[in-house]
Amino acid sequence: MSFKNQFQKLKENWLLILLVLLVVFFVPALSGLQQGLSSVGSFERSFGEAQIAGTKMGSPIYDGGGFAPEATDRKITKTASLSTEVEQGTFKDTESQLKNVIGAADAFLLNENVQKYGSERKAYYSGNYYIKVEASKYAAVTAQLRQIGDVQFFQESAEDITEQFTDVQIELETERERLRRYQQMFAEATTVSEKIELNDRIFDQERRIKYLEEQLENVGTQVDYSTLSVTITEKRSAYAGVVFVKFSELVASLIESVNGVLQLLVAVLPYAVVIIIGWLVVKKVKKKK
Repeated sequence: MSFKNQFQKLKENWLLILLVLLVVFFVPALSGLQQGLSSVGSFERSFGEAQIAGTKMGSPIYDGGGFAPEATDRKITKTASLSTEVEQGTFKDTESQLKNVIGAADAFLLNENVQKYGSERKAYYSGNYYIKVEASKYAAVTAQLRQIGDVQFFQESAEDITEQFTDVQIELETERERLRRYQQMFAEATTVSEKIELNDRIFDQERRIKYLEEQLENVGTQVDYSTLSVTITEKRSAYAGVVFVKFSELVASLIESVNGVLQLLVAVLPYAVVIIIGWLVVKKVKKKK
């Protein structure tokens, strides 16, 4: 087919060619645009869901209802962990010093656990002590305990449990009011079956109130008394890791050294022979002159 005929065919089918070009170039572009719009829409939905989730979770939006902000009498509990190291052979004296501090502050040593590790010159003591001290004396006792030995670790924390205390108070008052209603209904009951049923309810209610009273007392104790966890560890002897070298190890070390010397001599010997021969030749030549 000649060039003229090909050109004529192209003119006759220009519409078809234009359609093919549109399909080749326009459809991918449209697809990319749709993907972009889809990504934007997905981002907007994700962002909206994140905002909703954040609102439901209470973060980062703060509603101020998580710690009883209306309460003026804050309930704060304090705890501290202390780890100290003392010189070898002074553990018992240090422990006595610790107990003297506890006794002077009228604190309570709830638990102690002392262990001896190793034997002979490797032996050392380590003790853990769990202490409850009045909140008003917490700072002073902590300061005294930090003077014992060389402090290796110290951490203290405070927790606001006002909401927990308030919730228990409210629940306790509600249960007491319910008990009063049961008692009034019992007094007004006219049948035996009603009195039996109400008597069971009163019994369960009294037990529930006693549990809440103990819980409230426990929360109050956490506030009135702070907690101290103390660990005292005796330094290990500087010679704890020192051991005598075995005779077999000395012999092996000696043989290894001899082998090293022999290897050095074998390596140097050829050069030494060459140097000696050269020196003798030079010396002989000088004598002839």
